[in-house]
Amino acid sequence: MSKATINDVAERAGVSIKTVSRVINNEPSVRPATRTKVMEAVTALNYQPSLAARNLAGTRSYTIAFIYDNPNAYYVIDMQNGILEACKARGYELLIHPSNSATDAIHTELETLVNQSKVAGLVLTPPFSESPEVLETLRKLKVNYVRIVSSSAAQDDEENCILVEDGTAAHAITKHLLQLGHRRIGFISGGEEHVSTHERLQGYRDALAGFGIEYDPALVASGEYSFESGVNGAKQLLALEPRPTAIFASNDEMAAGALFAARLMGISIPEQLSIAGFEDSPFSRQTWPKLTTAHQPNLEIARRAAMHLLARSRGDKEPGKPDSNRFTPELVTRESSAQAPA
Repeated sequence: MSKATINDVAERAGVSIKTVSRVINNEPSVRPATRTKVMEAVTALNYQPSLAARNLAGTRSYTIAFIYDNPNAYYVIDMQNGILEACKARGYELLIHPSNSATDAIHTELETLVNQSKVAGLVLTPPFSESPEVLETLRKLKVNYVRIVSSSAAQDDEENCILVEDGTAAHAITKHLLQLGHRRIGFISGGEEHVSTHERLQGYRDALAGFGIEYDPALVASGEYSFESGVNGAKQLLALEPRPTAIFASNDEMAAGALFAARLMGISIPEQLSIAGFEDSPFSRQTWPKLTTAHQPNLEIARRAAMHLLARSRGDKEPGKPDSNRFTPELVTRESSAQAPA
């Protein structure tokens, strides 16, 4: 049995080939009854439109690209799945493009990607989404993009952004530890190149100030959003005298590293030390005890970013509330945090 063609669909539905193309491409100018008739024919014939043919048929592209440079595999997978969900709903394909944000050739790489792949737009995550140089390159190429960024990084480009309120969530986590009686709270920060690092540190500092506690730089250890930096940061903090009774790490992977380091030092969690992370990744649920954290809905953030990008590239109006592009991670309390030891 030969594969069904667009001609077969048009003949079965009793419409023109152009009308079938408009329905498949989700163009809004088709009457509902006609759309239903065409889609019934598509289903009956098991017609599979060729993405390459769609991209070549006109100026519109049916591919979007996801650009990332992030060591956190769980974050990347959630981003891919969320974007892919939106693409499938609108009949688009996803091009996944890992890259090195530190290379001097990134601008040439982006230009080649946009020109050769003929993408409808790009979803950018940190640090690309926070780089003025990358954004300037994309503006010169006149390609649509949507940035996933911490709220303070939006500046005058908020219409192209999906915003994450990192500072508000970090404040809530620190306040939770303070309400448990902890007054000496260590903080393990992420990479300096990420705006989220600075927002989470500021949320930590603001919460301390709200309880009348002076900020102590000695209680802050630098990290890189990795398990190893969590181990090293915790060892640095737990060598202090007196040592902290709680540690807030800027993501769950570092928090898991901190928990591992504490165990190596014979420190019981949470009886002698409370630990909290950020993002609510699988790391937070795979440790023992499970980690207190802030739930960051990365799957929905990614899906929303892709829907926003597709709407902009198609010139559609987006449904939703005015703040539907703004997310605040919510506190999740688990067994790794408890009352401060006497």
